[in-house]
Amino acid sequence: MKPQVESNHYFNKSYDTKERFISYWHQINEIIKLNPKTVLEIGVGNGFVSKYLKERKVNVLTLDIDKRLSPDVVGSVLNMPFSDELFDVMACYQVLEHLPFENFSEALSEIFRVSKSYAILSLPDASRVYRVYLQIPKIGIFKRLIPLPRLKNPIHKFDGEHYWEIGKAGYPLSKIIKEIQTAGFRVEKTYRVFENPYHRFFILKR
Repeated sequence: MKPQVESNHYFNKSYDTKERFISYWHQINEIIKLNPKTVLEIGVGNGFVSKYLKERKVNVLTLDIDKRLSPDVVGSVLNMPFSDELFDVMACYQVLEHLPFENFSEALSEIFRVSKSYAILSLPDASRVYRVYLQIPKIGIFKRLIPLPRLKNPIHKFDGEHYWEIGKAGYPLSKIIKEIQTAGFRVEKTYRVFENPYHRFFILKR
C-alpha cells in the first residue's frame, strides 16, 4: 500500500512552517534522548531529520516506498526488508495516517517486529485545544493545552493525503492507544507539541 503523498509535497513554501520546524526539534530530541546505536526512520519526508541526525553521528537508516525521495532503502512499512529486533529505535513521523486505518495494526506489528527497544511515532491529532501561555515573574513560564471537547466529532474525509486523524469520528485517542498496545508496545508517554498541537507524539517501549 503506497501512502498518497506526492514527492514535491515536501519541497514547497507552505510545507516547512515554523510550527513544523518545532515538530522537527521534538522528532530529533526524542531520538537523541534515547542514545541509540541504530535508528530506522520510516518516511523520509524532506530529509531534514535524518540529515541532522547523521551530522550528529547518529547511525540512522531511512526507509521510504517512494524511490524519488532517495531513501537508503526502498520499501513499505507493511513489509520491511529487515530482520527481527534490528534497530534500537524506530522513528515514524506523520506517516501512518497516509494508509487506510485497516492497515494501522499491520504497520504497528511490523514496526514492533523490527524494533529492538523503542519506537517513536507522531500522528495528526485534530482534537480541539486551547493554548494557555503565561510568563509569571519569579516563577517562570506556564504552558498548557486545555482540551475543548466537541458535542460531535467531525467525520474525516480522505483529502488526498490522510485517511484518518485522531479526534475525528471513529478515531478517539483511546482506540489508537489500544491498537498500539495490541501490537505489543507499552506507551511510555504521549503528548502534543504546544506550538503545533496537530502533531501528537508517542514514545513506545517494546
